[in-house]
Amino acid sequence: MEAFLSAKHLCSWAGLTPANNESAGKKKSVRVSKAGCYIKPLLVQCANAAVKSKSHPEIRNRYLRLRKRRGHKKAIIAIARMLLTALYHMLKEKVNYNADLYRNANAVPDSHEITVEQAIKMVQLQGYKIKSAVG
Repeated sequence: MEAFLSAKHLCSWAGLTPANNESAGKKKSVRVSKAGCYIKPLLVQCANAAVKSKSHPEIRNRYLRLRKRRGHKKAIIAIARMLLTALYHMLKEKVNYNADLYRNANAVPDSHEITVEQAIKMVQLQGYKIKSAVG
C-alpha cells in the first residue's frame, strides 16, 4: 500500500472518484484508467452484494440513505469507494474489518456545546457580519 499516499489516491487510481467531465455543456472524455477497467467492475459487484447482505447492516443502511438522494448508480459507486477505502486501511494498518468504525462515524455526538464567543467567532469565520439585536 506504500504506492498510494492515501485512500483517496487509491480510489482515484481505481476510477471511483467523481470527475469533472463537463465544461460549457460539452462532455470531455469519460475513459476509465487501465486499473479501473478491472477493479471498478469488481468493486461494483462487491458493493451490490454487500448492500443485499444482512450480515453488514451498516453498509446497507448507508446505501439506502445515499440512494434516496443520489440514485442507485451513484450510491453503488459510493459504497464501492467505501469498500476500497476500508480495504486500504485494513491492508496498510494490518487490521481486520471493524463495523464499529462506521457505526461510530455516523452516530451523532451526545452533546455539542460551545460558548457564545465561540459561536460568534465561528459565524464570523463563515463570512457573516454580526449586528446587535437591540436597537
